Amino acid sequence: MASSSWNLRAFQRFLVKNTENIVFNEAPKLVRQLQKSDTLQRGIQQGIRIGLDVLTGPPPSNAPALPAGRPVSKNFVPTAHRARRVSYTPDLDGRADPGEIVWTWVTFEDDPTRGKDRPVLVVGRDRDILLGLMLSSQDHHRDDPNWISIGTGSWDYDGRASWVRLDRVLDVPEEGIRREGAILAREVFDVVAARLRADYSWS
Repeated sequence: MASSSWNLRAFQRFLVKNTENIVFNEAPKLVRQLQKSDTLQRGIQQGIRIGLDVLTGPPPSNAPALPAGRPVSKNFVPTAHRARRVSYTPDLDGRADPGEIVWTWVTFEDDPTRGKDRPVLVVGRDRDILLGLMLSSQDHHRDDPNWISIGTGSWDYDGRASWVRLDRVLDVPEEGIRREGAILAREVFDVVAARLRADYSWS
């Protein structure tokens, strides 16, 4: 029994001595090493940034907000749902006609509160609503079957090649057109029309 009591006291002394060593000697060394650690510093900085982001909200988007007082093109409809007779009848008389490329404000599909001014190929109309196919100068559309090349034209000030999106039709309010852009060449329009007839039930 006395031996057990001695062993317990010896263990307690050992524990106290080593605890004091850890608290007063080893812990300060560890803290100094951590303070010099680049990984720790980066972690602290990242934590501060995350905290500030939570407090201040997300950074503002570079995309412009919708223009005030001007109708915008915001309805994207599967092309087959707008199927009709397509004809080439451009006439720069102030009223947009099939075959003309006009500019309108188009909202982003993933964020309808924002968008951009962009060219649209007119392929038909419903009273005051034009039916348009969106243009893009992004080269990655080159191999996309839903886009077709229409080459270059005066609608692009930088002379870049353009592609027309075939699988979605934009409903474009006529009073929302910013300006007439150009007349697409008949032979190019005919290629677009042929795809509309072959793939999307237009006539």
